[in-house]
Amino acid sequence: MKLLLASQSPRRKELLSNLGFTFEIVKIDCEEIVPEHIQVGESAAYLSELKADAFRSLEQGEVLLTADTVVAIDGRFLGKPTDEANAATMLKLLSGKTHQVYTGITIKTSEKTITQTDVAEVEFDELTDQEIEYYIQQYKPFDKAGSYGIQEWLGMAKIKKLNGSFYTIMGLPTHLVYKILKEI
Repeated sequence: MKLLLASQSPRRKELLSNLGFTFEIVKIDCEEIVPEHIQVGESAAYLSELKADAFRSLEQGEVLLTADTVVAIDGRFLGKPTDEANAATMLKLLSGKTHQVYTGITIKTSEKTITQTDVAEVEFDELTDQEIEYYIQQYKPFDKAGSYGIQEWLGMAKIKKLNGSFYTIMGLPTHLVYKILKEI
């Protein structure tokens, strides 16, 4: 089996490597637009499968892994921030509240496609304007859905409670990936 990871995320690379898999990084160019009829909870799986479908045809023995993470609060989708002001707005919205993190994965071979989503709930403590500014300046969360990384300062200092997999929040539901890849 030749495993191909279609992600530029250093976190996904680290997690897949720590699971004990050898893989090659590949790049997929596709426009990540979620149609309006897709519910927030289904959007991570939709985007993950969209990426997998945009990849070239797989050869026998190749396995492609794509993933996408979506942060949602009150049914509202929070993507990656466009700038510092947008990141601050998102973090203020998450402050003192519980939100959901959905990570969809697609594992595709030449014969079949398997797509699954895992969800976790995250409860933030209140964030002050100074804490938000510090986090944005120090950690530059512009490549992260919802403007934060659980493995960074904000996750360590301000998450009160989680319900679900830490790794799903980090961007790869490792328990699902391991189970499916072992079956393949």
